[in-house]
Order: sequence, then C-alpha cells, then structure tokens
Amino acid sequence: MKSLLALLLLLFTSNAFAAPGLEALTVETTIDGDQKYSLSIQALVLMTALTFLPAALLMMTSFTRVIIVLAILRQALGTAQTPSNQILLGLALFITVFVMSPVLHDINVNAAQPYYAEDISAAEAVEISKNSIMDFMMAQTREDDISMFIEMSGIDGIDGPENVPLTVLMPSFITSELKTAFQIGFLIFLPFLIIDLVVASVLMSMGMMMLSPLIISLPFKIMLFVMVDGWSMIVGSLASSFL
Repeated sequence: MKSLLALLLLLFTSNAFAAPGLEALTVETTIDGDQKYSLSIQALVLMTALTFLPAALLMMTSFTRVIIVLAILRQALGTAQTPSNQILLGLALFITVFVMSPVLHDINVNAAQPYYAEDISAAEAVEISKNSIMDFMMAQTREDDISMFIEMSGIDGIDGPENVPLTVLMPSFITSELKTAFQIGFLIFLPFLIIDLVVASVLMSMGMMMLSPLIISLPFKIMLFVMVDGWSMIVGSLASSFL
C-alpha cells in the first residue's frame, strides 16, 4: 500500500514538484514578533491526491473482482451478514495487496525510490508507474471490451496494446473484471443452489411446505463448505485467477 500511495502522489503532484525547493509549510514572522503559518499549493495538492486513493483501488487493482466474489459467496451460503462487511472488505484488501505486490514492488524499485533519490524527474516516475499499472490492467482485460470502448471513443491509429490510452483501458478493465467476477460467482453459487433445491424437494415431499428450506439447508451448506476447506479454495482460486 505504501507503493500505491506513492504512485498516487506522483500522479497528482508532478506539477507541484516541478519547482525546486517548494516548501509545504511556510513560516512568516510578523512585525509584532508573532509567527504566521501557511500551507503551500504543494501541500494542498498532496491532501487532494489522497481522496483519489479509493477510486484508484477500485478502478486499477484486483479489488473489484475479489470483493464481488466474496459478496456472492456470502449470498450463496445464506448467512446474511456473516462474515460482516468489515471482514469481507479487510480480506479483499489484503488479497488485493498480495495480488498487486509484484506491481507495487516494480513501482517502488523503478519509480518511487529513484524519484526520492532525485535520479529521475517526477514526469519520468509517473510514466514508469503508469506503465506498470497499465501492464497489469492490460493482462486482465478482454480484447472485445477494449475494442468496444475504442470504437465508442472514436480513436484511430492504435496499433497495439501498448498504445491503448488509459482513458480507454480503465473502463475496459472494469468491464472485464465485472464479467470475470460474475462468472466465478456463478460457479460458486451452483453447488449451494443444488443443496437448496434438494432440501426444498424433500420438505415438499414430507408435506412441510410451511417450513423455510433455508433453515434446513444452511447447516448443510456450512458443513459442506468447511469440509472442502472452502475459504482456502476461494482465496487461492481468486489469487491464481490473476496469474
């Protein structure tokens, strides 16, 4: 996450860092000897850039796919609010950090650290970071989705994936992630749906039509999920789906 934050700061503060020696906090001494503190434009841009962190997490990482699959899993189990939203968000966040760790490491080594050491400029650091993120997004995006958004945008002269602009790649990436997440969710939902159908059929054959099948099927679904080590399978499959 440190590298992701550094990327965001680089993306939204390249102009602010263009002037050398620009201080974030200035202190002025007034005539009566008091000190007056003021924030520079750089500090304001830095604080504004932090507000883009949730949007970047959703639009440029694996978080969207992970959280949708986990939400569908909870719905399939029929456990209402268990696990809670906080637990699912925390699990999705750490899975995202695990999946994105190669990208974050590449950004930290090739962009953030050289920029902090003043070996490269802010513009070069932004370009390197953007390329690392776009390589990850491109690997997870379907060609059909990219073609659709290119056609909608009316952009011509795109010869290869490396020339796809970020404004086209980002909606294409999100569309592909949503498709993949719902495909995985369907496969997860199917066995639990079969259990619900079997329990409902048994209850109807016994004349217990007033009894909700969910009450009977819930223990069986939980037992099945635990016996097959479901959490390890889901988390492992989600992580490997990005490889």
